[in-house]
Amino acid sequence: MDKWREPENAMPAGEDGKAWKLLESLAMSSLKEQRRARRWGIFFKLLTFVWLFLMAGLVYKSVIVDVAAVSSSGAHTALVELNGVIGEGGEASADNVVTGLRAAFEDKGTRAVVLRINSPGGSPVQSGYIYDEIVRLRKLYPETPLYSVITDMGASGGYYVASAADAIYANKASLVGSIGVISSGFGFVEAIERLGITRRTYTAGEHKAFMDPFQPMDKEVTGHWQASLDTIHQQFIDSVKHGRGDRLANDPDIFSGMVWTGEKARELGLVDGLGSTGYVAREVIGEENIMDFTPRLTPLERFARDFGVGATRVMLSVMGGNGLQLR
Repeated sequence: MDKWREPENAMPAGEDGKAWKLLESLAMSSLKEQRRARRWGIFFKLLTFVWLFLMAGLVYKSVIVDVAAVSSSGAHTALVELNGVIGEGGEASADNVVTGLRAAFEDKGTRAVVLRINSPGGSPVQSGYIYDEIVRLRKLYPETPLYSVITDMGASGGYYVASAADAIYANKASLVGSIGVISSGFGFVEAIERLGITRRTYTAGEHKAFMDPFQPMDKEVTGHWQASLDTIHQQFIDSVKHGRGDRLANDPDIFSGMVWTGEKARELGLVDGLGSTGYVAREVIGEENIMDFTPRLTPLERFARDFGVGATRVMLSVMGGNGLQLR
């Protein structure tokens, strides 16, 4: 008979077999420990996510102001803020400001409304929306006056909105005016020629790409664009004259785009007096109790807005234009 031979893959006998079993036991323990650590890792990640979600909810509740739920048990001066560049999607958008104004006028305890403005201007369309809504609300609630109070700046679109009020107040050092329209951009025609770059633009419509910074502007297009700016400027002027009436001084520089201090603006009839929101509430309205009706953005909305505005600004900068601005 052939001698019995132990299989090559069989477990070693003696001391070697014990060592092998010990090694196998250690490996299995390590594997179990890794699985256990992985499960705990998943658990703590889920716990962290839930915690962050709850914290975001608390922040949301603490920051957001539901103007529909704002009410008072007594008389008050209603405050609505217009802060920053006037444009769609931001805190100074027409939707945001108009929402606050409507809630302020509708509240039973409101004795007067103060629109506190700190803005360099912005979109003529958004500014026009706010102006028109102020005019409508003043007619709808004739017993409730509205006062504009300019803090650091009430220029261009900011002043456009302010001029719809019953009266305007500012600080002596406030910057007021800038009744004009601007559209700016860049031209890179000679630069790309020197660099040997060929611009390829395909359009349907003869003047579709007239704002392209890499193509020259012709006289016809320049004249058309200037006419559009002049039209919007005249709309601005007409609105200010309608709001201010004969309080404006007979000075053509008022509509030149120049900006003045609050002290000089009072001499020109651009503002009616010098004072803060507290002063107007106390001395003009006679109601020191101020209630804020300004809708506030949530942190998530603010992040989305800032991200979107940043991306848009980069895109416009690359394209060489910033649209029409009341500045």
